[in-house]
Amino acid sequence: MSSRFFLSRSEMGSLSRALIICLAVAATAVEFTVAEVVVSGVVFCDRCKDGRMGFSDYPHSGVKVALACAGEDGQVSVLKESSTNRLGHYWMSLPGNPDMRRCWAQVVKMPHGSRCGGSASSATRLNLNFRLFNLDMYTAGPLLTQPTKAMAFCRVSASQTPSPTASPTPPAIALPPTPFSQQSACTYQNWTMPENKCNWRVVRPDTKVAMAFGLPAAWKYGTDLTLWEALHGRGDVYKTLLREGTAALLNSFGNAQFEYNTLTVLGRMTWALEGPEKEALMQALRFRRANSGPGNVTNCHLPTCSS
Repeated sequence: MSSRFFLSRSEMGSLSRALIICLAVAATAVEFTVAEVVVSGVVFCDRCKDGRMGFSDYPHSGVKVALACAGEDGQVSVLKESSTNRLGHYWMSLPGNPDMRRCWAQVVKMPHGSRCGGSASSATRLNLNFRLFNLDMYTAGPLLTQPTKAMAFCRVSASQTPSPTASPTPPAIALPPTPFSQQSACTYQNWTMPENKCNWRVVRPDTKVAMAFGLPAAWKYGTDLTLWEALHGRGDVYKTLLREGTAALLNSFGNAQFEYNTLTVLGRMTWALEGPEKEALMQALRFRRANSGPGNVTNCHLPTCSS
């Protein structure tokens, strides 16, 4: 397949910065707008048909994605549809405050003549990234489309790994709890305690780093590293950055008064990964300071997990 489908590191970085700037502008302007829900996501062509996003995959443009929801009576309705741009991204905006707990995103139509138009992945649930004033920002997990046959260079053939199939059945969706209001900052040691696992919100210990922090993190750390493994990283500037950044991300999800909101954590991670090593180290230290609480005195308050 032609290399024109791949994006360079600089192009990936430009895309990440542009998305972050757009989200930041939206967040600052939302106070003056009516209530709105925004859903975004990305569609990739899974060329190896292994059911996951890898370095050989590319963004799939022109794919129609539907935002569907199930009512209390079990009836499924499509709220909105959108097509992916040339970078595989789609956006949907809904007025008001609709209930998104039973909603998901799903590929419904392939572009005509697509080289990756054999099948599409099953539906993917929505994650609440942040809630600010009148704006709720959700992201959907990556959707995968697949060619009829896996590429010849793939180690795993289509017959070895079951291909996901599209399904109208809504997945189990759990809306992340609203962050508790008591001021709290927890270190990576706090987040690795077994008794605190129930306090992970939006993401889970087995969530991939690449999915949580985006494409720049995928370039740096690969696509298999989990957030739980990231919290145990040490001995290297970028492992330290990821460890502290992961703790900061968990703090931002779990507490409305944490020094950095979720969008800021993601943005600072992206800039640190794309900058010089010195900047990565400085950002790691900033995250560490925030995770330790005001005055570097750890003030970690997490709800007690039931046994």
